Amino acid sequence: QVTLRESGGGLVQAGASLTLSCAASERTFGNYGIGWFRQAPGKEREFVGFITWDGVRTYYADSVKGRATISRDNGKNTVSLQMNNLRPEETATYICAAQTATYGESFIADELKYNYWGQGTQVTVSA
Repeated sequence: QVTLRESGGGLVQAGASLTLSCAASERTFGNYGIGWFRQAPGKEREFVGFITWDGVRTYYADSVKGRATISRDNGKNTVSLQMNNLRPEETATYICAAQTATYGESFIADELKYNYWGQGTQVTVSA
């Protein structure tokens, strides 16, 4: 079993930048593709982005493309999500999740393909 834990959330002003981290409990984390999702109160969970197990490819939802960057350091068992120019409507709990198998671009937003989920970190963007 793999435990994922997010950190780095907080309260920021609109237009600010923030970097979130996802840390894993074991080294096999380096074999997993990692996705980021977010969920606002009363809203459905939304896909944000994805990074492959080796960090070679990243993918982003249209809503954050150009403002978000996902990177990873497998030596530290961590994945980071950097977001720039944050908007109030992006206030949400941000969650990382792991795919233990490799599927491809068509499945990066498919929640059923993710095997492990973190508890989330809260991001609040004030106007």
